[in-house]
Amino acid sequence: MAKKELVNWEAREYIVREKNTGWWIGFAVVVVALCVVAILIGQWLFLAVIVLAAISLVLHVTRKPRTLHYSLSKDGLSEGNNLYAFGDFRSFGILSENNHYSLVLTPKKRFGMRVTVFFPETEGEQIVDIFGARLPMEPVKLDLMDKLVRWLRI
Repeated sequence: MAKKELVNWEAREYIVREKNTGWWIGFAVVVVALCVVAILIGQWLFLAVIVLAAISLVLHVTRKPRTLHYSLSKDGLSEGNNLYAFGDFRSFGILSENNHYSLVLTPKKRFGMRVTVFFPETEGEQIVDIFGARLPMEPVKLDLMDKLVRWLRI
């Protein structure tokens, strides 16, 4: 039995936040300062962690976001081959950042991770109506990590 899709859309997996020359200079200064501290106190493992973390962050921030295909059906939200069933979530909320809209699903499980899905404004009303018929809508507050990521423009 095929599932009937209610809405389909494509969106980027995350927002690309521009990093100017000042951001890269600040990043380099922080990395070099941490490396100098690690060398001065003789913590070679800490030095290795700093270098690996810096390389990982550079690779992450320079990577282009993928375009993901989403669809809503009576079973839940599909992201490619992943299905997020409505029953796995306690509520949903909407966030807006620079004309980018995202749906934030709050899990029922205590240590479950929130799911964030971007959507185009043109599909927004229909998506919110479908979720609103199945889950309560609650205001979404950014946690400390989300605020840090936005502030650092990662």
